[in-house]
Parts: sequence; C-alpha cells; structure tokens
Amino acid sequence: MKRHFKIRISGAVQGVGFRPFVYNLAVKYDLKGYVTNDNQGVLIEIEGEEDSLNKFLVSLNTEKPPLSHIFSMEIDELKLRGFTEFKILKSKNSGNKDVFILPDIFTCEQCINEMLDQNNRRYRYPFINCTNCGPRFSIIEKLPYDRKNTTMRKFKMCKLCEAEYKDPNNRRFHAQPNACPVCGPYVQLYSSNGTLISEKEQGLKDCIEILSEGKIIAIKGIGGFHLTCLSVLDEPVKLLRERKHRKEKPFAVMFNNIEQIECYTEISEFEKSVILSPERPIVIVKKRENTDLSNYVSPDLNRIGVFLPYTPLHFLLLNSIKKPLIMTSGNMSDEPIVKDNDKAFEKLSKFTDYILVHNRDIRNRVDDSVVRVINKRVSFVRRSRGYAPLPIKLPFYLKNKVLSVGCHLKNTVGIGFDDKGFLSQHIGDLETLEATENFEDTIKSLLDIYSFDPEVVISDMHPNYYSTKWAEKYSKEKGIKHVKIQHHYAHALSLMAENNIKDEKILSVVWDGTGYGTDGNIWGGEFLITDYESFERVYHFKYFPLIGGEKAVKEPKRIALSIIFEMYGRNININKNIETLKHFSDSELEKYHHIWKKKINSPLTSSAGRLFDGVASILGIRQTITYEGQSGMIMENFYRSDVKDHYSFSINGGIIDFRPIFFDLIDDRSEVDVKISRFFNTLAQIVYKISEDFQDIKLGLTGGVFQNKPLTEKIINLIGEEKILIQKKVPPNDGGISLGQLVFKFE
Repeated sequence: MKRHFKIRISGAVQGVGFRPFVYNLAVKYDLKGYVTNDNQGVLIEIEGEEDSLNKFLVSLNTEKPPLSHIFSMEIDELKLRGFTEFKILKSKNSGNKDVFILPDIFTCEQCINEMLDQNNRRYRYPFINCTNCGPRFSIIEKLPYDRKNTTMRKFKMCKLCEAEYKDPNNRRFHAQPNACPVCGPYVQLYSSNGTLISEKEQGLKDCIEILSEGKIIAIKGIGGFHLTCLSVLDEPVKLLRERKHRKEKPFAVMFNNIEQIECYTEISEFEKSVILSPERPIVIVKKRENTDLSNYVSPDLNRIGVFLPYTPLHFLLLNSIKKPLIMTSGNMSDEPIVKDNDKAFEKLSKFTDYILVHNRDIRNRVDDSVVRVINKRVSFVRRSRGYAPLPIKLPFYLKNKVLSVGCHLKNTVGIGFDDKGFLSQHIGDLETLEATENFEDTIKSLLDIYSFDPEVVISDMHPNYYSTKWAEKYSKEKGIKHVKIQHHYAHALSLMAENNIKDEKILSVVWDGTGYGTDGNIWGGEFLITDYESFERVYHFKYFPLIGGEKAVKEPKRIALSIIFEMYGRNININKNIETLKHFSDSELEKYHHIWKKKINSPLTSSAGRLFDGVASILGIRQTITYEGQSGMIMENFYRSDVKDHYSFSINGGIIDFRPIFFDLIDDRSEVDVKISRFFNTLAQIVYKISEDFQDIKLGLTGGVFQNKPLTEKIINLIGEEKILIQKKVPPNDGGISLGQLVFKFE
C-alpha cells in the first residue's frame, strides 16, 4: 500500500549534506517526492510503499550525516500526489527562522588527503572544504544557509566546482564554501607597512620561511586574525609580549599533531579525546618539564593551552614548520579579535613583521574556544568557535521571545524562544569602544540571522554596565520589558538549566570575583536557595572593604591588607611574618588604615575570588597581577594531594567568617605548598558544612567567573568552574568529600 508523508526536520541539518543524504536514501528505497531547505530546517514530502517508507524513516535517524543533529521530527500523512521522481528543490525562505546554524568545522581527513595529493586539483589549496567541513557560522549573513547568503557569494564557481556543487552524489554537493585555486579565495603576504610581498602558493611558502626564521606574523584564519610566531624561541615570544603589552597572560600554542602535543604535555586519554574532537578547542593541560618550549609562553604556570590545526591553512603551516606555533588572538588589549583586512593593517601592524591575509570576508568574528577537562567533563573557559551558535535545550518553554545581553566581563549574548537558547560566540570584556561596537554588531547579526524580534530583554542588574545601559535604551526604543537579573542568581539559573532542573529548589554555591548585589555591595562568595522564580541568599563570606576600589582587584596586596586590618585592626605586629606588610611603608599603612576604616572609595565585597588574592599576597606569591585570575592560577601549581587537613573557620548567622582561616594561615610555619593545600581544603569543608543544613534539596555548584581563576582539578569540582549537581551528602572520609557518586580525596 502506498502512502504519502510530509516530514519536517529541525536541528543542525543545513550545511551538513543532509539533502543529498535524503536524496540517495529515497533513491535506495525507490521513493518519490522532494527535499528542500527552509527557515525551519529540512522539509521532505515523500511517497511510496509503506514498508519502504518505514525503512526510510528508520534510516533518517540511524544513517544521518555525522555532523547533523536532529532536534525534532514531525510527520504528517497527506493524500497521494503521484510524484514520478525524487528531487532536491531550491531552498525556501519563509516562516519563522529556527534552524540551527552550524559552527565552523575543522578540516576533514578526506580534504586533508586531497590537499596533500600532488595529482589533485586542490593540491596545497588553503581553502579546501566539503560538505563535512569548513566555514559555516563565520561566513553566514542570513538564513537559509545558501551560498548567496554567505560571504562566498562574490566567488563565482568554475565549471568543475559547479559540477561538484550540483551533483547529489558528490561530497561537495551544496557545500556552500566550495572553491578551488581557479575560482576561490587566496592568500596574500604583506609586510607590516602594507607592501605586497607575494600571493597564493608563493605567499604561503614565504610565510612558512619567515615564521621559521623567528618572525612574528598576523595570520587571517576562519574567524579572525591570529598573532603567530615560533613557540620554542624566547626572542619572538618575548618580543610579541612587549609589542602587545601582554606581560604574563599565557599564550595558546598550536601543534602539528596529537603526538607532538604528547611530547610537550602530560595529557589524559579524555583530554586527548577533547583535543581531537571536531570542535578543536584550546584545551588547558599540564606542561612537561624540560621541553624546548619558551618560558615566556605561560610564565609561572605549569599548564598550557594547546590545540590542533582546524583549517587547511593552519595544517599547511604546521605540517611544513614542524615546530609548535604561538596562536594568540589578533587584537589590542580589551578589543575584539580583528577580522577585516583593512583593520589588520591599522591595528596589528605594530605587533607584527608581516601580515598574511585572504580575500574571503569574515561576517561573524569567532575566537577560539577554551576548555578544561575536570573529572572527565568538559568545562568551558570560553565557549566560541566549534560550539557557537548551536543551541542549548532548556528544561522549560519560554513564554516570550527573549534577548539576553550578558554582563560586563567575558560577555556573551543570546536569544531564546520555545525550549531553545542560542548563545553567541565569545564577545569579551566591554572595556573599549571597539568592544562595545562588537557587542552591538553581534546582537544585530544574531537578530538578523533569525529575523528575531525580542519581546523581553534581560541584563545584569549592575547599573553601570554598558550592557545594562544598552538594554535599558533598547527596551525603551522597542517598547518591550527590561528584566534585570542579579549576577549570581543568573549563574545559578544557568546551572539549573544545564542540569535539566525543572520544578524544584536547589542550594547553589556561586563563587567568583565580582557581581553587583541586591544590597549594593559586591558579591562573590554566595550560597543561594534558588528556583526559576526567585532566590534567597542564605550564606555568604563576611564583607570586607576593597581598599581603593577597582585598583584593589589588580593589587592583591591591597586585598590582603584589608583582610589583615579586619583581623588585627591598626595594631599590626610588624614583626609578624606577613609578606604583604613588607610592601607598604609605615606612612602607607597609616593612610590605608584610615581609608579602610572610613571606607573611602572602598566598597564592601564578599568575593571568594578576592580571598584567593589575599592568600597569594600574604604568602608572597603575587602582590600585583597583570591579568584576571592570575593569583589563583599560580596557586594551583602548589596544590599537594597528600595534604589532607584544613584550617579552622567560623559560620554564624549566615556569615562565613574568613578570619580564622587567615589566623591559621599566618601562624602556619609549613611550606607554601602545604599552606595553599590547606586553604583549598578549607573551602571544600565550608561547602560540606553548609550543605548539611540543606539535606532535603540538591546542592548545585558553579564557578561563575571562577573559570578564569582555576584551583585544582579535584577541588574545582566543588568551588570552581564545573557545574554539577549533588543529590546526596555524606561526611568526609580520609581527607576527602563524598558527594553522591562523586568522591573528592584531593589526589
């Protein structure tokens, strides 16, 4: 018996070879009809024998292209139409836009093999791609995902490329960035003053030679420019730091292959799998000692961010040079990554000796993603290339179309409708005019791609954040509601959504550096009872003043001094072995005590992140920092798994008094690594102790901004960046904490 089905498929089903897959499947089962793309995903009308249709439906799910992801499939039965063949129809541009846009995808093995084949017409072509790989999000301007709606529209395909593009049996059927050396993009090498040196294959060869000589080059990639040099020579890495005014913040390093990474680092099998994953993120791993890697790559840290080539251009460079390369974002401090050629000459020429550009425009700038592996789970430091803008499924349905504009630091924006949240790529800190322009452009791009008209705009509640002010203005212009969310409550809500919490309360532990509190103070060491309607702040660290306000964030010695004043008042015993006091004169101590006592430009904070800064200063690790989270990252180096005990602490009336911790720390005559380990263990004990008061609800732990202030791989599960939920709590045993199925023995 013949039947006629209309099948609506939503998800990541455009730009992944889904239509040719459907076409060949229909031919295989002798079915007739058509398949097309539209703004909702893929639409199929198909008819034939019932048994063949059933096999077809099963195969849609079991044999689908590897990069595709089916979010939903709706099937309706219609009257027979008498189709005589199966066709792939042109894309339709109608209806609401809720199709998934794929991230940019690393170069597949088949394309790499073709690129290295001297007999292939794409031999050494740095823009080779197919349906299974290549740029996606970085080049799209609007939906549906067709060549005319991307920055590839200016490249007219040659006859051979066009034949591939139109052949349903070809790997490049409707591969929108399809191109070759005859008709596609190409590279050009310039000196930093804008003089053309060479182009195409010769430009690539010259670039390789120049890098091998130890020069610094700005290289245009898939989502923006990288600043690149050899990572095994001190001189270029040091020079890059001087030119970029990036004193100590670690650089990411790109390696030729996984075997080379294993020579320079100590990686687990799980870390290896993440490094090799299709997203190709930067993965923070432990460095090996005594390699030829420059000490200037990640000063004072025993970890390094590593990743593999993910574009043909990267692969050709690494395959020829053989040595790992610094690949850091091409931007000035606090500005977005440069994506346009003219801006590269304007902004990056002062950093580099040469600039390698190409003529494929980047519509959406996309930084590299950065992750850590914690307890065999991927924890995001920066979610961008490879992941954005794929949606996150929500455990509830939104009543309105929502635009969320994020906070001030590490900004990301997003839109939400139905049960899906679409997060943008990493935007960064909104500290400069260029950064705020990028923030606005990213919002515009996201709204344009989806033809999205928000009904509600959400922001952080901090009154002085640029994102908050922008949301206020936007809501008034559009006549829509503006909702302000407390910073740490927002962290808790994301924790709940990610862990599929629906109609229940949890105890959320949210520790970070800074967040505007409902009382006007700076929060950051919070225990919140939360659901989707509201939150209750049940515990927090004792407030103390930030001497000098924002300046204290960059000077841990000010944090430590405030803590010392909290402990001893002005009657400080100068003979005490406190490293912090060696960095202040008597007159400075008198002045700062007056400022502390009167709270002059010294806002109150409960931040756990600032406590780490205080410990770093008292122990002589850092008195000033040059990038966010530096003191905590360095402290992580010292953690010892064999240290099982902890310092004393006090909890009264919902306030966690940190002073007993610091009294013990200062009186402790052990080595620095033991002190730091005891401090970490103490924080874990605080979490356990408070969780005892809430046996009837789940415990949620999130790190918030702590993702850039990592601690140790074990303790971070409790107070760091991984977002987990614990359902049962049992007492500590043998220096560890057993929470449900997760056991932390700090080893």
